[in-house]
Amino acid sequence: MALNLTSRLLTHRLKSCQVAFSSVSSSGRLSVQHDRDNRRFTVTPGSGAEAHECAVLHYRFTGTKEVDLMSTFVPETFRGQGVAALLSQAAMDFVIEENLKAHISCWYIKKYIEENPQQQYKDLVIT
Repeated sequence: MALNLTSRLLTHRLKSCQVAFSSVSSSGRLSVQHDRDNRRFTVTPGSGAEAHECAVLHYRFTGTKEVDLMSTFVPETFRGQGVAALLSQAAMDFVIEENLKAHISCWYIKKYIEENPQQQYKDLVIT
């Protein structure tokens, strides 16, 4: 039963990435899209990859000026290419630009912040 639910959630994640969003930033051949309505950042592969696969970072608002950066998912075909770091950077840029405070629930984003120790990040992270 739990596996079935996990499978449905993953399928929903992948299918929901097909919608077009406004671009936030780009790095080489990959660009990050910010879907404010669904509170997520996505990276969709370029040509040669299946369009239904995308990497996604989900967040939610926990207060008027507070967000929780909850999870990062990168399909196996993207792993090891810096996609999670690109998503994390876009999310942290969003936190900075919007002058938000951030709870970091995702282990990868915590790792990204540790590996990129910018004072701006430290000032905005709620521990």
